[in-house]
This record gives sequence, C-alpha cells and structure tokens, in this order.
Amino acid sequence: MSMASAPGKLAYPQYSGLRRTCACVSNSHPLFLRRADAAASRRSFGGIFAMAGTGKFFVGGNWKCNGTKDSISKLVADLNSATLENDVDVVVAPPFIYIDQVKRSLVDRIEISAQNSWIGKGGAFTGEISAEQLIDIGCKWVIHGHSERRHIIGEDDQFIGKKAAYALSQNLKVIACIGEKLDEREAGKTFDVCFQQLKGFADNVSSWTNIVIAYEPVWAIGTGKVATPEQAQEVHAAVRDWLKKNVSAEVASETRIIYGGSVNGSNCADLAKKEDIDGFLVGGASLKGPEFAVIVNSATEKKVAA
Repeated sequence: MSMASAPGKLAYPQYSGLRRTCACVSNSHPLFLRRADAAASRRSFGGIFAMAGTGKFFVGGNWKCNGTKDSISKLVADLNSATLENDVDVVVAPPFIYIDQVKRSLVDRIEISAQNSWIGKGGAFTGEISAEQLIDIGCKWVIHGHSERRHIIGEDDQFIGKKAAYALSQNLKVIACIGEKLDEREAGKTFDVCFQQLKGFADNVSSWTNIVIAYEPVWAIGTGKVATPEQAQEVHAAVRDWLKKNVSAEVASETRIIYGGSVNGSNCADLAKKEDIDGFLVGGASLKGPEFAVIVNSATEKKVAA
C-alpha cells in the first residue's frame, strides 16, 4: 500500500499533544465530518454495527508471562465451555512454551497468537522465536510493539516495524500496539507519540490487510486505571484519521483499532459502545475464562436496536 505523502513527508494532522491546536473543534471540522460520513454509510455484519471502521469486532487475550500447565488447562476448559458471540474474532496469546498445549486443546473458534517473533529468518539468535516456527505450530497471529517490549526490552519503532513486516511476509497476522506513557499524556504528547509509533509500522509494511492496531495507554496497563470511553474514542478517531491521511482512506476504514489497558468485565460495555473502538486487547482479565467471555460478548453493545 503506497503512502499518501512522499517518503519522509508524512502528513500529520494539526494536533498539539493530546488536543488539536484550535481552542475548540466544531462539527464542521474534517475529522468530525469524516466520522459523520462513516456513520451514515456503515454496514452491519450479522446484526453487529461495523462502527467507524468496517471490520468485525476483535478481542485478543494477552496472557503475558503467566500460567502453568495446570492453570492453562483450566483456562482452556473455561474458554471451551463459554458461549461466545459469533460475530467476533477471538484470539489468545499464551506464553511460547504453552502454545502447543493450547493449540491442541482449545476450540478452533479461538485462534492462537504469539507474543513476539524475531525480525527475520531463524538461525543463531539465542532465545528468539521465528515467524516460520510459529506458523509451523499453528499460530495465526503475533503481537508487536507492546509497551513492555518497547520500554523494558528497549525495542524502538523501526525495529518493531521491521519485525511486523517480516511476520506479515510469513503469513502471520499482526496485532500492532501503540500507546503513550503517563508523563507523555500529562505533557500533551499523546498523539505525537502514537503517530510516531504508527509511522514505524507504516515505514515498513507493504499492506495493512492483516494488521489490527491496539491502542494501549501505558499508564493503564496492569494498573487498574482505564482510559475513559471518551479518552479512548478520541485517540482511536485520531489514529483512524492519521491512517486516512498517511496511508489511504480504504486502510483507515478497514483497519480495526482496538483498546487495551485494564479492560475487564465491568468496563468493557461502555468502551464497546464507542464508534471507533473495534474491540479489545485484554491482559489480566484474559486469564479468567468467564470474564474474558463477558468481554468478548460486549460486542453486543454494537447491535442495532430493532
């Protein structure tokens, strides 16, 4: 997919940190007009609104570095017995060493993601896992750009973008994570940070067809704090606008933008109602089968009243 602007000249919307540079934004602002046009033309999938984007609701569970053989067997059993909405793509990301166990025992309805993959073909890279190996054991997805990889391991935007590009080249779909730290939000740099991280992906991938973007404000991950539905919606709408300006209107419409950051069974319904929130990437709550099912089923908040 070609970029809308010349290389190195990406067109950034006129934002100053979190807020746009104008003191107030009227209903005639292009961003709001775009969202109004999208609302007027949105389609439904099996009774589920397609939201501002046109993709199916998506819920991923990132199990991180958690679990034992026994606890994962119990979690898989809970997921297998759960009643899940049909019109939702559901993915779970176990630790590497349990992927095969989960793949062999989990219902096919739920797809498997890895939590990371190497930047290229396998070889003499101690501790790494290649995209080819993940495909070989049945993974369909991989997570790249998670804040714990960015800020603890030290991966930068371009390295992450290259890893995503290689995974896509090997037919792994990518959950591409972006998000600001607390000090960046307080300094009014939320959009600047998210757009720069998006650029790391855009500079390296040739197609967005198999990418889901996960907005995860770092200050909300595992802290019990969650962005308000309005805060999340504001960033999601800005991300979609960035895609429209810097990639294409088609990609902006079709790419799913999901929210992550202390999502649970209590707050998911209000978040799911927002136009540009196309699903969730769930951390701690994904380790509890019944609660994860509640989050998956929050897709019903998109249903059109008869």
